[in-house]
Amino acid sequence: MENLQTSNLPFHVLVKPIGPTCNLRCSYCFYLKKQEIYPFGEQWRMTEGVLEEFTRQYIVGQPKDTTEVNFAWQGGEPTLLEVDFYRRAVQLQREHARPGMRVTNSLQTNGTLLDDDWGRFLREEGFLVGLSVDGPSERHNRYRLDRRGQGSFDAVMNGLEVLKRHGVAFNALTAVQRDNADHPEQVYDFLVDGGFGFIQFIPIVVWLPDGAVSPDSVEPAQFGRFLNGVFDRWLQREHVGRVFVQLFDVTLGLVMGHPAALCVHGKTCGRAVVLEHNGDVYGCDHWVLPTHRLGNILAKPLAEMVDGEQQTAFGRAKFDGLPTCCRGCEFLCHCHGACPKDRMPRTPATTGGLQYLCEGYRQFYRHSLEVFGRMAQCLRTGRPAKDYRSIHDPPTPAARHGPAGRTGRNDPCPCGSGLKFKKCCGRPGDYPTNRSPIPPK
Repeated sequence: MENLQTSNLPFHVLVKPIGPTCNLRCSYCFYLKKQEIYPFGEQWRMTEGVLEEFTRQYIVGQPKDTTEVNFAWQGGEPTLLEVDFYRRAVQLQREHARPGMRVTNSLQTNGTLLDDDWGRFLREEGFLVGLSVDGPSERHNRYRLDRRGQGSFDAVMNGLEVLKRHGVAFNALTAVQRDNADHPEQVYDFLVDGGFGFIQFIPIVVWLPDGAVSPDSVEPAQFGRFLNGVFDRWLQREHVGRVFVQLFDVTLGLVMGHPAALCVHGKTCGRAVVLEHNGDVYGCDHWVLPTHRLGNILAKPLAEMVDGEQQTAFGRAKFDGLPTCCRGCEFLCHCHGACPKDRMPRTPATTGGLQYLCEGYRQFYRHSLEVFGRMAQCLRTGRPAKDYRSIHDPPTPAARHGPAGRTGRNDPCPCGSGLKFKKCCGRPGDYPTNRSPIPPK
């Protein structure tokens, strides 16, 4: 087996085995339109040849010391392919895995097509299932509709029952949109009481040609109120260490001085690419555009595309394109400008580059960082984060901002790069070397 590895850094691939094809018509979905990239009559199904070549290259392309590789299946709606497709995928993974390597699978689904055959397979093969649900029926059915324009909530709940009945591990992917963002406590309580112990909140921001956002997009301040409402409910119900909200985990990790566990809040991006059904590779799930096509795995090694000049420049552009107001922000070491897809496009009415959700994130950090600082103090002394109430003294700026509340030139950089601050985020023209303490609430 030839060595297709080109870097010592791992990379991740989001696989679209049936492209953008879906059985639902969610109003805020950005991926259905990707059908326009391919010619009329396209066969939306990954062939076995593409599947095997991807499996081989994905495993071989990882660093030699990699002990675990995750295959993430998404769409469109990936369960439109029959269970046998994934049985074959798992078989190929076993054939190509290195000795001692653990291979895992995750499946992001709307859940409407799950049945007992699916349940048995997912349980037997240890799949982690991410279920898309926006809250109780009145919140979920506002935008998540089927092809007849009917709400999909009941079908999703049937799918959830299949997962529970067969003991399949599952978590929630909840879109934060214009409707449910006004009901944070209701949404959180519904998810937790429904058995979701891991929750990912995804803000909906859909740009229109005139530079405005769609009517179902969450508003910036509304997003901040939603996050704060969920955070307060999480604390009120004493769910620290019991229920895991992705943004909270990421924020606590950054306060502890660890690298961002999510590309949205990392200094750079580009290590998570998308594989389409025909073998085409794109720079990111939100940038499946002809201008961001890296090539096809049948003609060019996957690892070579991930580490190529085009994708490297794409990943660095997240930091290089930060506007001045972001570079001077006291929350930059937590937010890192958030996702570039949510930066305002350049139009006659805007200067471009500003983060649309900035106000929401600022609200959240002002509201929560003191508590995360207390949690970090607990963890640093070997105590669980849930003991944060026992920390009576206000956390120092370092506890609130990570190890670099006022970072010295020779201190470790708070972005987690492992470099000294002066060699990383503290370089002239990059981050300010002295950040202001968090403003009062």
